[in-house]
Amino acid sequence: MSGPRRLARLLCLAVLAAALHAAPASSGFLGIPLAPAKAGGQVSVPMQIVILLAALTLLPAVIMSVTPFLRITIVLHFLRQALGTQTTPSNQVLIGLALFLTVLIIQPVASEIHAQGWQPMERGEITLQQALERAGKPMKAFLLKYVREKDVKLMLEISKTPAPATPAELELRILVPAYVLSELKTGFQIGAVLFLPFLIIDLVVASVTLSVGMIQLPPVMLSAPFKILLFVLVDGWNLVVGSLVKSFY
Repeated sequence: MSGPRRLARLLCLAVLAAALHAAPASSGFLGIPLAPAKAGGQVSVPMQIVILLAALTLLPAVIMSVTPFLRITIVLHFLRQALGTQTTPSNQVLIGLALFLTVLIIQPVASEIHAQGWQPMERGEITLQQALERAGKPMKAFLLKYVREKDVKLMLEISKTPAPATPAELELRILVPAYVLSELKTGFQIGAVLFLPFLIIDLVVASVTLSVGMIQLPPVMLSAPFKILLFVLVDGWNLVVGSLVKSFY
């Protein structure tokens, strides 16, 4: 099985796990009652196709918000804004870099979901519901590493859910929005730190241009080459990407 296809299937299983935890067990998936399991504990093939197609519609949202993709794209966007290069690198390049870094970081979690949920279900050892429950555990463990307690409390208050005895008992419907809020805060913090050295260069160039009377020439045009040169000299891409990836370990 190819890497991207396998990752897509595993993320579909994670989406189904989130939907299962968010809805009552008797309501099925997204309000659609599941067909009774056949002999061997497997769901019929047409029903599996319907469920996977429904999960695929949620796959882009899952990749963008419940994976490291969120933090990486925010930081790369701030970096481009700080450099003042406008559309260089292009959005396609930044999204592609963020996607491949996300695959690299999430691979251990995806492998665990595949081993605990997908493989036993394919062999007919467990039912679909049991596979979803097993798939939700590695996803919970990943989200709990980076979620802030303050954001979890906010989601519990909004949903009027009593606080569980242990963090492992938190539901995915609470963890997912709390994780998104936590990653937004972390991404903005890193972006603010990235802005500081380039902001100093902008201030110095603006002061020099005003002191010599170059009012008609925008300081941004003069500071951009210096910022790019500084970024290249310190091997900025290696530092930024390395720090981003290491922040998830």
